[in-house]
Amino acid sequence: MAAGGLPHPVLISTFLGLDEITIGRTMEFKHVFYTWVVMAALFTLGIVARRRLNLVPGTLQSVLETLIDGLEQFVINTLGEEGRRFVALLTGIFIFILAMNLCGLLPGFDAPTANVNTTAAMGLSVFLYYNFQGLKRWGPGYIHHFMGPKLALAPLMLPIELVSHIARPVSLTLRLFGNIRGEELVLALFFILAPIISTFPVYFLFLLAKTLQAFIFFMLTMMYIKGATDHAH
Repeated sequence: MAAGGLPHPVLISTFLGLDEITIGRTMEFKHVFYTWVVMAALFTLGIVARRRLNLVPGTLQSVLETLIDGLEQFVINTLGEEGRRFVALLTGIFIFILAMNLCGLLPGFDAPTANVNTTAAMGLSVFLYYNFQGLKRWGPGYIHHFMGPKLALAPLMLPIELVSHIARPVSLTLRLFGNIRGEELVLALFFILAPIISTFPVYFLFLLAKTLQAFIFFMLTMMYIKGATDHAH
């Protein structure tokens, strides 16, 4: 079994010799490899779906339209019409994270989100993006979002709010990583103890859990954007 308690005894990255690369020093590479695999799969899916667009949708088009339309309506209902400009980003985040999460359920694959570096990159990207949107909309006035409802409370609220915002990418990182990594380890344990009988039903449970984790990341990102672009209290 691969090091680190991976859920599948034989990984494609191991077979290809891509678990590690050496560029001056040896670095783990397998999660980068699986991230690229997910990206390639999503790009391919998008190209295929685009070429098959029809007034009478087929199965693939129907599934994708239902998913994207549902996410779009959820974003607009939460952020209002102004939130429509964030639909592409938020939908992309959900689908990308979901695909990376589910990657770990495929024999021979490992979930990129089971690596803290992957989730840290996602969390930091969200942190920079929503603060950029806040600065873009409010300019220097964005500081009021950190100063509380009354100016007299600013000396107290400012450090609290700064710490709270700095903790957000850490929270996004560890929540996603911890849940996905924990599920991968549990799945590995079941695979060792009873490769078929116990693993099969657990797959369905983890399918739901991995989808939920992608939705939580999507929803928190949306709420952070909403907080940054709404009027300060």
